[in-house]
Amino acid sequence: MKLGVLFSVGKDSLFACWMAMQHEEVACLITVVSENPESYMFHTPNIHLAGLQAEAAGLPLVEVKTAGKKERELDDLRRVLLEAKDRFGIGGVVTGTILSVYQATRIQRICHELDLWCFNPLWHTDQEAYMEELISAGFRVIIAGVFSCPFDASWLGREIDHHALDDLRRAARDWRITLTGEGGEFETFVIDAPFFSRQIEIEEASRVYQNYNGVLEIKRARLVEK
Repeated sequence: MKLGVLFSVGKDSLFACWMAMQHEEVACLITVVSENPESYMFHTPNIHLAGLQAEAAGLPLVEVKTAGKKERELDDLRRVLLEAKDRFGIGGVVTGTILSVYQATRIQRICHELDLWCFNPLWHTDQEAYMEELISAGFRVIIAGVFSCPFDASWLGREIDHHALDDLRRAARDWRITLTGEGGEFETFVIDAPFFSRQIEIEEASRVYQNYNGVLEIKRARLVEK
């Protein structure tokens, strides 16, 4: 079956893409670019770099913009899924959703309306095992946004390696947050993945941070040899 992957530039959607590749053909990547940084449905930090990741993966990207208004942004999702179905003949959609019932139910409903299979390979996964596999599989992931205690500005741009994962474990234990950031505590950006032919080098970025809320804004990046 040909699949389209809901692609957000963050770790969960790229890992889900990689999992789907083990079993089916990934025909395209699908990105919704929200103008609302507090979108209910879609990842927003550095979403403008989805095209660079798609180039690294050697896959076509289908993109749509949305104003990011609650519920109405679902119309834009429906439109881009229909475009992907028409252009690439996809029979299913892959998501990186782990815990969000809000996101999962809405995506599933739209897929049902469009006669598309909805595949959620990370749904209710063991978060610790997932984070360990993310690192061991060769994904290079940096923190691109922080939105809760105890994350200070030093986390912005930090790569999630085994040392960082230990710190995340302590944060999850002491502050009762999710280890994967699925509760909105942090967002990520993938600079390399097992299915990338080249990796991403960040050339220019800035940090905007105040009161446990901040974003790493990547202004320039390029693909380089691994």
